[in-house]
Amino acid sequence: MDSTGPDSEGRTPRARHQAEQDRTELELREALEALAGGVRAAPDAYRTARGDWLRRERRRRLVLVVLIAVVFTLATLIGLWVLNQAPTDPGVIFSGTGGTVASGPLESAGG
Repeated sequence: MDSTGPDSEGRTPRARHQAEQDRTELELREALEALAGGVRAAPDAYRTARGDWLRRERRRRLVLVVLIAVVFTLATLIGLWVLNQAPTDPGVIFSGTGGTVASGPLESAGG
């Protein structure tokens, strides 16, 4: 018999394909309903999952606070170390080795 023509019940290939899909969908639905019917959630499953989530969140926040404290401390220590490495000898502007320009009271130009 030709597979492109109607079958013994008078259905076309497209109708046969649709009927197979409907049957497969129905069988799958029944199997999933039977499987889901046998699953029982623990009475305190939500409380346990929420507790685990809160513990992870607290740990995340604690790690973040410690990391921020370490970075702040390191930045402060590095800044203090850099400031401490400044030369101890006075610079050219504040050397104090030159003589004073005017050693006495200023005299007036006219008198």
